[in-house]
Amino acid sequence: MLPARSFEDVEIWKKSHQFVLEVYRLTENFPKHELYGLLSQLRRAAVSIPANFAEGFGKATKPDKLRFYSISQGSLEECRYYLILVTDLGYGQTTDLKYMLEEISKMLGSYMHKIRSDR
Repeated sequence: MLPARSFEDVEIWKKSHQFVLEVYRLTENFPKHELYGLLSQLRRAAVSIPANFAEGFGKATKPDKLRFYSISQGSLEECRYYLILVTDLGYGQTTDLKYMLEEISKMLGSYMHKIRSDR
């Protein structure tokens, strides 16, 4: 298997980008009073996942890469909470998004583990 030349070649980025698109679709119909609240926070955290992955991909050293991948993982966990809130407030169905996040989280964790263990 050839190494990725760009962050766009990495499956984690592809799946997290798809997650962002789905979050945007979900939040299109949120109540207007959530424009600067939950809608904004969820979108920001969702975008942070692939954005920080992309930034980390471009870094030269392991510690720099891992720092950005860790930020990506933190944003993923933030999204996990926001999806619970969306469900509890009755703003939409989030089951598929939760499954997407779980898959991305596992992939990102494995990716980070591989980087840590490479010599």
